[in-house]
Amino acid sequence: MHHRIVIVGAGTAGISVAARLGRAGEHDVALIDPAHDHYYQPLWTLVGAGITNMERTKRAQSSVMPKGVRWIQDAVVEFEPEERAVRTSSGARVTYDVLIVCPGIELAWDLVPGLSEAMSTNFAASNYASHLAPKNAELVRRFRGGEALFAAPGTPIKCPGAPQKATYLASDYWQRTGKLDGINVTFATGAGGIFGVPEFARVLEGVVERYGINTRFSHELVEVDPDQRTASFEVKRPEGTIRETFGYDFLHVAPPQRAPKFIRDSSLAGASPLGWIPVDRHRLTHVRYPEIYALGDVSDAPTSKTGAAIRRQAPVVVANVLSTLARREPTAHYDGYAACPFTTARGKMVLAEFDYSLSPHPTIPFINTQRERSDMWFVKRYGLPAYYWNVMLRGRG
Repeated sequence: MHHRIVIVGAGTAGISVAARLGRAGEHDVALIDPAHDHYYQPLWTLVGAGITNMERTKRAQSSVMPKGVRWIQDAVVEFEPEERAVRTSSGARVTYDVLIVCPGIELAWDLVPGLSEAMSTNFAASNYASHLAPKNAELVRRFRGGEALFAAPGTPIKCPGAPQKATYLASDYWQRTGKLDGINVTFATGAGGIFGVPEFARVLEGVVERYGINTRFSHELVEVDPDQRTASFEVKRPEGTIRETFGYDFLHVAPPQRAPKFIRDSSLAGASPLGWIPVDRHRLTHVRYPEIYALGDVSDAPTSKTGAAIRRQAPVVVANVLSTLARREPTAHYDGYAACPFTTARGKMVLAEFDYSLSPHPTIPFINTQRERSDMWFVKRYGLPAYYWNVMLRGRG
């Protein structure tokens, strides 16, 4: 079968782009994705804090599919970019004029020995999986004291602020319930600092101090022993790399992440062992195939992998796809905008907005979002989900 535009992936990016293309008058669009359910994943942080439940983050994929789009409920297994074609698991071969690739990324539990096994115990969880976020809420609620360890990789992950949010919300709960004095909270990350934008880093450093959180930077999780309840890290220091091991009574981990296997094994992937798709950072075109676009978490654009980034990338991709189809030079420009709503306590949030320059990039007028705010909490809890389902996925904003 042939379609003028083929989209691989029906997550935030795929649905948003498909809806925008429909509004722009493009009706020969096929979207390939096998999933039955669609999740609003930013709320999983609040699921893991016991503030909402997983069902409120989920809708049927069919309910968000834009009208007029042909949904091929199948999985892509192979790309043939020279022939402008993709193959699916059912054996179908779909050709295209323009291809848009946005399948999201996968959780790579296997990159850390013992991590997957630890998640099946009563001492570890993660807000990054739909079956583990509710477990995290229960473990936080039941925890009485001891070593609470929160770990995050230094490699790119979706919503890189989420591991900090899990740390802050758990610490806030323990503080509110009078348990925090008996808990030693440690946040260990492979990153070199708390946040890359100094204006927001200063605010987050104050949050860390308020809860008495021990921070360990340049600590990359490399092994978990679920029987001994220990986590080992490679630590980069000027004199070389050493190994440090911490015991835990409670463990929350943001696992390493990478492009899906069918991307990593394809000619679309770049040199990174994690399989990111190399794109022009502004036009979001593939560096080798001008009729292929990639956006969202799977691209190697040097910005945070967040829904807010996709919100700015989607209109750029649509404008440039229309130019490509009209045989014009694509000129729409993505500036690297991304945002991270840091939930620092139940009822408080810092909205960190920034761009490629790692400078603040505020979009809400008359409000100072460079501090903890109660009104921003309600934006996170209620405003952003409503915007996502009713505006963004409908191609309106």
